[in-house]
Amino acid sequence: MARPVTLFTGQWADLPFEGACELIASMGYDGLELATWGDHLDVHKAAKDPAYVAERKATLEKYGLKCWAISAHLSGQCVGDLWDPRLDGFAPTALAGKPEEIRAWAIEEVKMTARAAAAMGCEVVTGFMGSPIWKYFYSFPQTTEEMIEAGYDQIVDIWSPIFDVFDEVGVKFALEVHPTEIAYDYWTTKKLFEKFQNRSTLGLNFDPSHLLWNLVDPAVFARDFADKIYHVHIKDAKLNLDGRNGILGSHLTFGNTRRGWNFVSPGHGGVDFDAIIRELNQVGYSGPLSVEWEDSGMDRVFGATEACAFTKKINFSASNVAFDAALATE
Repeated sequence: MARPVTLFTGQWADLPFEGACELIASMGYDGLELATWGDHLDVHKAAKDPAYVAERKATLEKYGLKCWAISAHLSGQCVGDLWDPRLDGFAPTALAGKPEEIRAWAIEEVKMTARAAAAMGCEVVTGFMGSPIWKYFYSFPQTTEEMIEAGYDQIVDIWSPIFDVFDEVGVKFALEVHPTEIAYDYWTTKKLFEKFQNRSTLGLNFDPSHLLWNLVDPAVFARDFADKIYHVHIKDAKLNLDGRNGILGSHLTFGNTRRGWNFVSPGHGGVDFDAIIRELNQVGYSGPLSVEWEDSGMDRVFGATEACAFTKKINFSASNVAFDAALATE
């Protein structure tokens, strides 16, 4: 299949850019979904300095890699989220404890990420949008419908001028449906697109792992939102609902076997990737299959190497002939 198999570098940002490229190429990947933190991509330099872009592209080429998407997961979260001390870790240290300054920084950072993507020749920015109403997911104290509507309206107000910049430079934003986001399951995703009046700028970074533990069928989700899939994550999760463990995680760290679910290396969990590839084939998705490797119980180089081989194995093309076409007698 012609779809490239890439690795999201967000979980590898402790490595310098060239070191990450060398390692990722040795594991068999075709390219990267570049994180915009650590040493991997400075969006301000990429947006303004052709020499910096040329240097990054030369390093990618040196290791036989390409880049189809870059990430705004951390800055995007800061745009729409309600501040608490955890958010300080996603923003410059000087802004710690300053919610409005963090939001202002994040808005400009995501706009710059769109410009950086265009300069890098990427048509998609993946990321998060945050949510001012995530804490209302369980309605106690009671949550009114007006409070929910106001939260969605706030996201539309904040993100619409950002998307104007995306439109100016010809780049799409692919939201990863995820807990703590304004869209975290099927119906919240549907509502988000309706609120944006189906604006084409906004689509999905389809990640089945977050749907699985929500007990949403990823293949059904992919079918219903097929026209909005701008990028795909290959990521797996494993349920462990043994009568004690709940799906909310119990404040246990990832990897703890008492959790009701954990992220695991692709192929080691419950995601039906065969069904997902068939849905992607049906709509003609030809973009990257980007491994987001997260597994607290497995060595990451072993796991990401295996994940690359696994993804290439499932990356089959749609048939161009009916299987029973040769059964005719004439």
